[in-house]
Amino acid sequence: MSEFTNKVAIISGGARDIGRQCSVKLAEQGASVCINYFDNPEQAEETKNTIAEAGGNAIIVQGDMTRSEDVKNVVEQCRKNFGEHIHYLVNVAGGLVARKTISEMDLEFWNGVLTLNLTSAFLLTKEVVPYMTAGSAIVNFSSQAARDGGGPGASAYATSKGGVLTFTKSMAKELGPQNIRVNAVSPGMINTTFHDTFTKPEVREKVAASTPLRREGEASEVADLVLYLLSEKSSFITGASVEINGGTYFI
Repeated sequence: MSEFTNKVAIISGGARDIGRQCSVKLAEQGASVCINYFDNPEQAEETKNTIAEAGGNAIIVQGDMTRSEDVKNVVEQCRKNFGEHIHYLVNVAGGLVARKTISEMDLEFWNGVLTLNLTSAFLLTKEVVPYMTAGSAIVNFSSQAARDGGGPGASAYATSKGGVLTFTKSMAKELGPQNIRVNAVSPGMINTTFHDTFTKPEVREKVAASTPLRREGEASEVADLVLYLLSEKSSFITGASVEINGGTYFI
């Protein structure tokens, strides 16, 4: 029996790419998974069906994680289906939105990106923590961009992900006495629809070629790291950001 058996997890942005891999792998290990998605019900159903076909247990809940009422509904639906306690939270939801230089962006765009990536993690964490028990764990998603400033036109995104790192450290200190651990993962170039949308193929090829491992990472590899940080194997790790970038950036 896995340590995740009979545990409950909420994964925001859990229906595609890295979020999907986290959802599937946790369910495979016996967790009941509440998968939040934003605007693609077909994708969410596909993820849920993949879990069901493997004998896992999951529900899908639509919601915008920048809206308090939607966040509350995700947590309410999770408790309604799986019980009072929530053991794991993975804050995946977020995005670049668009590449804009500072001369191109306005205040609305700036605030929107920070809200999407940072405030969403705050709202969901605030709502979930009261239902967490000792030994629970949270994993937030930052980015290599938080360390190196990001690529062209990604200053708002990089800044928001830097905020996620600081929020992770603050929550690790605040929640540690309750034996709730909070860590972050900071992916580099991972083979996902994020880069399909926002990164030119020639840039991806150049980055992969300059990486010591000479390739992009895969969503499943990031999910494996997330599961480690949720597990008891990482029981003395909190407030950390684990880089997963194939060696393109070291701290």
